[in-house]
Amino acid sequence: MFWAVAYAAFGLTCALSGTPLFRHGDDPGPSALGWAVVAVGALAAMSCGAVVRYGLRPALRALLWAVGGLAALAAFSLLMDVVTLMFGQGVDSWASATNHVLAAAGALLLAATARADRPLPVAAPVPALSVVPRPVRLAACAGTMAFLPYVVMKLIWASGGTFAGVSGEEMRAISERNGASGIWLTLESWGLDATTLPAALGVFLLWGLVRPWGQVFPRWTPVLHGRRVPRWLPLTPALIGAATLAPYGVFGLGYAALATAGAVTIPRGDFHTPDDALLVTWIGMTAFAVFGLALTIAARSYWMRTTA
Repeated sequence: MFWAVAYAAFGLTCALSGTPLFRHGDDPGPSALGWAVVAVGALAAMSCGAVVRYGLRPALRALLWAVGGLAALAAFSLLMDVVTLMFGQGVDSWASATNHVLAAAGALLLAATARADRPLPVAAPVPALSVVPRPVRLAACAGTMAFLPYVVMKLIWASGGTFAGVSGEEMRAISERNGASGIWLTLESWGLDATTLPAALGVFLLWGLVRPWGQVFPRWTPVLHGRRVPRWLPLTPALIGAATLAPYGVFGLGYAALATAGAVTIPRGDFHTPDDALLVTWIGMTAFAVFGLALTIAARSYWMRTTA
């Protein structure tokens, strides 16, 4: 309830002040969309108030899940904000980034409220490891392999090579012009691309969701060895990553397909030709889409396997 009131007040403040909360690339969206945030917050407040008054009835549970889904949509690109904040000079819009954080928190709180009357599982220091279905393991393999062309492309630039008509020196100049942080530029000077590090962490997370050490701390953690991994530890970043990368990649692939068919024109951006930009778009969006879908499948499987 506290979150719902705070979120509605945040949206109202931004709507009345003309501060845009949703962006399309570098272009700010209309500030009137702030009223959508007000509506989500108000609907969440009414839903929580009804739960307090009447209990968690099936209709109210469904409403909580629906409002939580809207909040999750409003949290889209939160992961991109985190990456930009880590390696760039700052996010494109602090108001938009704040909206992403608040919306993500609301989605988790509303989901927890919708499940509040479910009996808690009995905690066990060493749980019985469940078998991961073969399709889930294959999805993890596909998600890992999808990142290989992306990582190779980035490492070519970081090592000074040329890909899609752009040399590593040109890419470093582009990074400086776009306001990359000192950490980003230092890593590139060492022949490392900063975006490959989150990709490696993402693959580590993906396999943690399908391997036994994702449920029970392995032998190389002597203090925690044999203890249950808290469910929220892998699920929180997995759900944020899946909610961000899967739709971003899928819609990006659709845009790339339309551009390839000549239905839309893709801007060349920092590249020399639109064809070069299209090649990089296919590589990046394929990685994000396949990995995002694989993360979604693995997170759902982990959720189901660790619930009981």
